[in-house]
Amino acid sequence: MEHIIILAEAIIGGTIAVCIAVLLLRWAEKNKKQTALSANLVSPCIFLFRDGQLVDATPPARHIFLSCGNEYGAFKAWLGRKFDGFADLDLRISGDGVAEFFGRTGSGTARQRLLAEEVTEGGLRMTLVQPDSETAGIVVDSLSQQAMEEELALLRELVECAPMLITRRDCEGRIEWANASYLRAADRCAPDAPGWPLPDVMQPAVTPNPQGRNNRVHIDDEDGVHWFDCHEHRDGDGVTTYAFPADGEVRAEQSLREFLQTLTKTFADLPIGLAIFDRDRLLQLFNPALIDLTGLPAGFLTSRPSLYAFLDQLRETRMVPEPRDYRSWRKQISNLESAAAAGHHVETWSLPGGRTYRVTGRPHPGGAVAFLFDDITSEMTVTRRFRAELNLSAHVLDGLQGALIVFDATGEVMLTNRAYIDLWGPKPARMADALILWQGEWSCAPGLPELERSLIAKTDSGPTSGILFNPNGEGVLNWAITSLPGGKRMVTFEKSSSTDFPKVIEANPAHSSDDSQYKSVGT
Repeated sequence: MEHIIILAEAIIGGTIAVCIAVLLLRWAEKNKKQTALSANLVSPCIFLFRDGQLVDATPPARHIFLSCGNEYGAFKAWLGRKFDGFADLDLRISGDGVAEFFGRTGSGTARQRLLAEEVTEGGLRMTLVQPDSETAGIVVDSLSQQAMEEELALLRELVECAPMLITRRDCEGRIEWANASYLRAADRCAPDAPGWPLPDVMQPAVTPNPQGRNNRVHIDDEDGVHWFDCHEHRDGDGVTTYAFPADGEVRAEQSLREFLQTLTKTFADLPIGLAIFDRDRLLQLFNPALIDLTGLPAGFLTSRPSLYAFLDQLRETRMVPEPRDYRSWRKQISNLESAAAAGHHVETWSLPGGRTYRVTGRPHPGGAVAFLFDDITSEMTVTRRFRAELNLSAHVLDGLQGALIVFDATGEVMLTNRAYIDLWGPKPARMADALILWQGEWSCAPGLPELERSLIAKTDSGPTSGILFNPNGEGVLNWAITSLPGGKRMVTFEKSSSTDFPKVIEANPAHSSDDSQYKSVGT
């Protein structure tokens, strides 16, 4: 029985030992495969240079070098952005033959390291050591890796095909990276410049913007001058600049500037004073004639006064009509502003010094208002003198004893004097009305046919004088026609003496046989 127990224990112990051995062998084999896989996943990144040329590199290293433009200068600039003190590479490598640099980001084992060593025949070997973090060597899912690579390729294509110029500068202002549009522009502007470092071909504009920062640049190439509006994005490592084409905007601004210069020259030569107030009623534009007409100092006008301050200053200098009181003056200003803003408004200012101004208010787009000050003193003087001469002429005509009437070339009555109105009554409108009035109660007034023929003929070939019955039945009248410039005719009537009466009877025998008619005209 004891032998059986011992045998069973031996069998159980052997079985357990075999199982443990098998498990140990499988664990060792699995660990060996995992070690080999990790070694393959994290490949070394080694560069070998000789005389500034890459002579050999591991696949990851070659991929990095190609992404830097396949140039040694661009590769050194890329390393200079990532590792502190890399600018002193030549100095440090010449001393000990070995130099080690640490990355600017990360800390501890997560910090990148760069080992530079001199090799035989003047060669330089650089080893980029990845950080020994917990994530080193982690296998990335192939689908995620493919999606990231496709997104990266799309972003690169978008940036390279962008019509704007994009550059990345370090803290010292050196260009670290640029898109294809900038590279093409740099190649046109500086075809003989070295490939690296990239030349800075964007020249700032002369005039800064109102904020004091110059955000407009231009590029000169064989096609001319091209303008760009720059927008900058700053971070801790440098600044990214986006330069948008602005040729159309610059041309529009240039055209507007030339148009304003033309308007300014035109306004400067105008004899009419011009003052334009914006929607807030602040003076924005004026011409030199305004200073001459109002006598306001240029310093006051350039300080952009309000409309009320402008008119108050005119009142102080007695360049506005003198109001009865200040309240009525303020009301007048309000009425002037509202009328000018609503539409065309004209006022005539008779100034205390004897001068006369015509003030015109006109609305402008955007709520602005323009006022024009025109000195019409000479015009008003001529008008007053002309009116005085007309009044004098009217008084002279009214003082004449003879009656007169003037017709224009179309037969319209132009004027009559007081003697005519007293003789024939109110002034007729046309020649036909006057002829009917002159005939009066007589069926055939002597001398009237000759007068009518002479007026209608409009020439001096017919008779220019004759006689006519007096409308009040007392004697006869002598009439005469005088030609005036412009086809006008003047007819005058004067009382005739009694000795002319037999001639009237002879000229009109029908009236001589009528005793009552004879008595009506008198002896």
